[in-house]
Amino acid sequence: MTGRVENLWIKRAHRGPMDSVADAMFVAGQGIAGSVDRSRRRQVTLLESEAWAQCVTELGVERDPALRRANVLLGGVRLAHTRGRVLLVGDTRIMIGGELTPCERMDEVVPGLQRAMRPDWRGGVFAQILAGGVVHMGDPVEWEWAPTASGEVR
Repeated sequence: MTGRVENLWIKRAHRGPMDSVADAMFVAGQGIAGSVDRSRRRQVTLLESEAWAQCVTELGVERDPALRRANVLLGGVRLAHTRGRVLLVGDTRIMIGGELTPCERMDEVVPGLQRAMRPDWRGGVFAQILAGGVVHMGDPVEWEWAPTASGEVR
């Protein structure tokens, strides 16, 4: 199943606004060029658009997914329980490091959002960039390998 990049954001200052961009340079082993708050393990953060929609629908509100403060919004790709898997995003390769746990700042967006994001990794994931390149809005996204019908990874 192929998904796509629905939005890209760069955070230029700690606690600063998330600036929407049409494309972003993913730098192998570092993160997104021009974005702050990255580390060796948390080089890029990704949010599943369907998970965001579930959370805000449950809370009976509409909110911009930029308020999650992730770098990439993906559609059509499930991120839950994918630690260690490699995702192809346009011409780049990124490895999922783990769940991006929602912090108390999410309740500033809408009360109850932090709790709504906790099940099934709905807060997104953090990842490391294995092979860099420019990622564009609309780029295809797919897993480098997928589980077989028996659940084994091939």
